[in-house]
Amino acid sequence: MARVDTSTSRPYHLVIFGATGFTGQFVVEEVARTVSEGPGGNLKWAVAGRSKQKLEKVLEKAAGVLSKPELRTEVDILVADVAEEDSLAAMCKQAVIVLNCVGPYRFYGEPVVKACVENGAHHIDISGEPQFLEGMQLNYSSQAAEKGVYIIGSCGFDSIPADMGVLFTRDQFKGTLTSVESFLTVGSGPDGGCIHDGTWQSAIYGFADSQNLRNLRRKFNHKPLLPVGPKLKPRGALFYSNEIQQYAIPFMGSDPSVVKRSQRFLVEEHKATPVQYGAYAGVGGLGNTIKLMFAGMMFLLLVKFSFGRNLLIKYPEFFSFGAFTKAGPTRKQMEGSSFQMAFHGVGYTEEQDPSQDKPTTKIRTLVQGPEAGYVATPIAMVQSALTILNEPAALPKKGGVYSPGAAFSKTTLVNRLNKHGIQFSVI
Repeated sequence: MARVDTSTSRPYHLVIFGATGFTGQFVVEEVARTVSEGPGGNLKWAVAGRSKQKLEKVLEKAAGVLSKPELRTEVDILVADVAEEDSLAAMCKQAVIVLNCVGPYRFYGEPVVKACVENGAHHIDISGEPQFLEGMQLNYSSQAAEKGVYIIGSCGFDSIPADMGVLFTRDQFKGTLTSVESFLTVGSGPDGGCIHDGTWQSAIYGFADSQNLRNLRRKFNHKPLLPVGPKLKPRGALFYSNEIQQYAIPFMGSDPSVVKRSQRFLVEEHKATPVQYGAYAGVGGLGNTIKLMFAGMMFLLLVKFSFGRNLLIKYPEFFSFGAFTKAGPTRKQMEGSSFQMAFHGVGYTEEQDPSQDKPTTKIRTLVQGPEAGYVATPIAMVQSALTILNEPAALPKKGGVYSPGAAFSKTTLVNRLNKHGIQFSVI
């Protein structure tokens, strides 16, 4: 049995590890905004990382942004380093949940997961790296179950909107939902937008190592999830989407693999009907599409060789046409940015016979929110943590390594997100 101990045995409900990183600083601000939502209306938290001085600066900056001068003195600082096992163990022993913001996770994630499992702390990350996420499931799920610890990956923009969006669509559907396709569009204000190059690096290493991911998946020895109704056909590599009225490509992130893991868990543990899933992203008009195709061909060519990978890592802005930068977006760019993920589902009404009929009943839902990487991601991560703290009885009974949909399918996480600007609705 898993146990979420919010009593006084551990001094902190949450410890933000990697608080000085680009995303970590925004997670600090989001935790500071939500302290009244902790157990008993009080959240006890600390920040952790390699440099005490840098952590002090992050708290000082957050104090200024939020007009909360008390952050400078009331939030404890823990010094911990992924290269020093003892420091990670000391950090994990003090936390109910570790919010792990240190990426790329393929290089820095496993020591933190290992320390959490061994020292009884639950773990949340915002990884969009399937190889890390599935590797942790393969290597640590049984140990986490024995220790009663929850290791829940991809609790940021990758992949809360997609995973919880599919479950929301299923729950709103009157009948049996058999398949869903999602279409992501991103909006930016007059100042434009970009993504910090940490995400770019994760993509480079992920593409370069795709063969190892295939080998890893074979080790699970999973049986195929048998669909109800016709098999969902994948769209082309580039197509015009009538759903969003623009050109679209398959979504290259971790959403499809995360949703599939959640569906497998729900089928195996709760005898649910599996929902097939396809994920796509809008790329705009013809000009944008030509630019993207050129960037994509360069990326796929260079990522195969170490020399090419070094070039991609060194010059992210050049090779991504400004989409990824070493500086990341400004606060003004973040304020003007937003995302929409439209879900188009198909299924059977309660009167239909899936063995005889074709699914004809449709549903459309929408998940929309603020800038995806550094506004929506901290909201999703922090609300996931607060759900663990406040709703332990609604989580899976056993500890283990879970996807968000597997961990939170019976919780009120969607309602919590709705209250914090990530809106789920039927359209």
